[in-house]
Amino acid sequence: MSQFDVQADAQRAFAALKAGGIAVVPHNIGYAALGGSTEALLKIFNTKKRASSKLNAMIGNQAIHEEVHCCSARGREIVDAITQDYNLPLGCVAPANMDHPLITALDDVMVPRSSRDGTIVMLMNAGAHHAALTALSHQHMLPLFGSSANMSMGGTKFCVEDIEPESIAIADEIVDHGLQPFHPYRQSSTLLNVETLEILRVGSCYEDIAYILKRHFRHELPDREAA
Repeated sequence: MSQFDVQADAQRAFAALKAGGIAVVPHNIGYAALGGSTEALLKIFNTKKRASSKLNAMIGNQAIHEEVHCCSARGREIVDAITQDYNLPLGCVAPANMDHPLITALDDVMVPRSSRDGTIVMLMNAGAHHAALTALSHQHMLPLFGSSANMSMGGTKFCVEDIEPESIAIADEIVDHGLQPFHPYRQSSTLLNVETLEILRVGSCYEDIAYILKRHFRHELPDREAA
């Protein structure tokens, strides 16, 4: 018997997000603070004291990725290898269809805070709750964006009890699924532009992703320290 009711918890978080609130939710690469409205995302951004250069990340699944990201055949193969064949989380960066309903739902304030040069960062394959929540996002065409549930430069939090009080205070719903599995990395997802193969952030599973790219795509990434 599972210790967590994933579907019920995802429904509860989604209800808060749909109502314009903020949800703190578990991803296997750390807890995230999400919003589905401009007001919520600005509140997260301001509470975290985040640098203006930092972008919101979208949470997505395979269906959202295929609809929103405009990838080459090779780019899609790379995503599939990492997230499906090897079952790893990925911060997937790729050109986006800015006319998709999940993107046009963003207003003029959020578009520049959630995209850069026509690309969108999308967290993929980040655990059971992430899968349930992204399914609801896709079903209801409600885009969900956010960032790690922490104060800026405070480090990724893998337990709810480690999240700073300021981030907890703004949450309308908190889903506590205990210690998240990639906690030994002490980092959020690795961000990879799957078209250019540029690493935008070295994070969890970086060495695994480097192995996949070298073995299957003949592309060698630098060592973690040099990236």
